[in-house]
Amino acid sequence: MTLRLYDSLRRSTNDVEPIAPGRLGIYVCGPTVYGPVHVGNARPFVVAMTLARHLRRTGWEVRVVSNLTDINDKIYTAAQAEGIPSRELAERESARYLDDTSRLGLGRPDAEPKVTDSLPEIIAMIEGLIANGHAYAADGDVYFRVADFPSYGVLSGQKIDEMQPEEITSKKQAPLDFALWKAQKPGEDAAWDSPWGPGRPGWHIECSAMAMTALGEEIDIHGGGIDLKFPHHENERAQSEAITGRPFARTWLHNGMLRFGGDKMSKSLGNIDRLADALDRDGSETLLSLFARAQYRSPLDYSPDSLEDARRSNDRLREALRRAARAAGDASPAEGGPLASAAAAADQRFRDALDDDFGTPEGLAALFDLVRELNAAFDVGDADPADVAQARAVLVDCLRVLGLDGLAAAADGPPPAAVALLQERERARGERDFARADAIRDELRERGWVVQDLPDGPELQPA
Repeated sequence: MTLRLYDSLRRSTNDVEPIAPGRLGIYVCGPTVYGPVHVGNARPFVVAMTLARHLRRTGWEVRVVSNLTDINDKIYTAAQAEGIPSRELAERESARYLDDTSRLGLGRPDAEPKVTDSLPEIIAMIEGLIANGHAYAADGDVYFRVADFPSYGVLSGQKIDEMQPEEITSKKQAPLDFALWKAQKPGEDAAWDSPWGPGRPGWHIECSAMAMTALGEEIDIHGGGIDLKFPHHENERAQSEAITGRPFARTWLHNGMLRFGGDKMSKSLGNIDRLADALDRDGSETLLSLFARAQYRSPLDYSPDSLEDARRSNDRLREALRRAARAAGDASPAEGGPLASAAAAADQRFRDALDDDFGTPEGLAALFDLVRELNAAFDVGDADPADVAQARAVLVDCLRVLGLDGLAAAADGPPPAAVALLQERERARGERDFARADAIRDELRERGWVVQDLPDGPELQPA
C-alpha cells in the first residue's frame, strides 16, 4: 500500500509513512459554527471523506476526525446580531452543519469533537505550555511566545519580520504572540472557568487539543483549506510541537479554494452559495462530481457552467450504467471476458491515480475510458451479459469511492414505492396541502431519494 501526498511543510509530494503500519489518522479542520456552511466549506470535508473511502478500499485502516468550533469571536458577534444566546446559536448551527454535510452521502467522520466538550484537555495543554516556558499569563489572557519557537513561519513560508499580528494589545510581550486563552470581555454572554479566570480558549489551541485527544501527539495527516495555513495551522504546529517536542503532523494536506465569480468563496465577501441551497437545487452527486473533476489542491471554479459540466458527466455515467444493466440482465458478474479485463485495467488506473496525490481527475478519466469500452460493446451488440455485469460492478465500486455510486441506482430508477410517494406529494401540492407535501419530501429523503422540482415536472434523484 503506497500512498503519495503533497506535504505543504516540505513542499513536495512524498510517500506517506504511517506512524502505525497499515493505519492512518486524518484530522481535518471543521467549521466555526456561526452561520450556515457554504459549498466552499464542504471541500475539506469531501476531500477527507473520499480520501478515506479510497484508503479503506485499498486496505488501509483509517480514522477520520473533524472538529466543530463552537466557541469563537464570530459566534458571539453573530448571536448578538440575532439577539439570541451564543450557545443557542452555536448549537443550532452545529446541527445544521451536521445535517447539510450528511446530505452529501459520504457518511460521518469517526469522531467530531466540539470545543465545548474539550475544555479540560485545552486547559491542561495551556498549563503545560506555561510550565515549560513557551506561554505566559497576562491579566486573564494567556499567550504563546512565538520567539521561543525557532521554526515559526516554515509551514506558511513567511518571514517573521513580514508577518502581521492577529491582534494588537498591550498585554502581549511581542506583537506576533498569539492567544491561547482569552479573558471574558463585556458583551460576551458565555465564559468558562480556568486557572486564569473566566474566559474562553483561543482558536488555534482548540484544534491542537482536539486532534491530540483523538489521534495522539503525532498525527499522520492534517487537512484543511489553504486559507488556514496561516495563521491557524502555523500556530497549531508551533504550540503542539512546543508541548510535545515531536512533529505534530507527518503530512500537511491543504485543499484549494472554490472561486465564485473569480473570487474566493467566503462569507466575508458575501459571494457564497449555501450548501443546503446547492444540494436542494443540484443534488449531492452534481457537487461531488464537480469536486472530483478538479485536483484537490487546485482552485475550483464554481459557476453555472462548471455545474452543468458536472451534470453532463454524471449523465454519461448514468446512461452507461443503464445500458449495462439492460445488457447484463440477471447474469452474475464473471471475470475473464474482454470487458471484465478492461474494467480491471480501469480499476488499477483509478487506484494508481488516487494513490498519486489523490488524483481524482485522472481517476475519473480511467472510468470514462471504461464507459467508452462499454458503449462500443453495446453498439456492436455482442457483449456477454456476465462480462458486462462484471464491468458494471467494477465501475460502481470505483464510483462509490467518490460518493457517486448512487448513479447506478438512478440508472435503475427509483423503486415503485418511491414513485408512489412522489405522486402522492404532487396530489398534496395540487390540493395546497404543503405541510403534507413537505412531510412526503422528507420521507423520500429518508429512503434515499431527493425531489428535484424541474420545469417539466418533479424528478427523483438519489440522496
